[in-house]
Amino acid sequence: MLKPPIAALFDEYYSSHQHPTNRLTHKVAIPVIILHIIAMLDWVKLVAVPVLPGGVLTLGMVSWALAAVWYLRADVKLGLLVVAFMAACFPLGRMMPTWSVVAIAAFGWLIQLAGHAVWEKKSPSFLTNLVHALVGPLFFVAVLFGDYVIKPQQAPSTTPARA
Repeated sequence: MLKPPIAALFDEYYSSHQHPTNRLTHKVAIPVIILHIIAMLDWVKLVAVPVLPGGVLTLGMVSWALAAVWYLRADVKLGLLVVAFMAACFPLGRMMPTWSVVAIAAFGWLIQLAGHAVWEKKSPSFLTNLVHALVGPLFFVAVLFGDYVIKPQQAPSTTPARA
């Protein structure tokens, strides 16, 4: 069972993701965006640490660790899944040529923004609440594993009320 603050964040996030095609674009775009962010942040080398893969602590590793704390505090099971996926992005990103990481970044953001502009007709939720940049991946994992069930929202009534 989700903690009430996380359920509330999911409800808020879901309110900006009503259209099924928009949610589909996010199922494609969010993993691609995570991959490109991890890969690009991994390019920023901070300090030599011989025991780490590649022998260097990168901004990607620091960002991953900070995000892992947030995800695991939000929900252990779902957080482990997101954190494991993010960890898998390091070796994948290191194998990819720079141009391909840039190309998937453009692709991922275009798909995601198209979902909001064309189908949802609302701006992305992280523009009003930056935490939603972290909520998105957790939300879709929660939906995938049945920890958050999408409930159809009722459209506003167009029938005038009787007096």
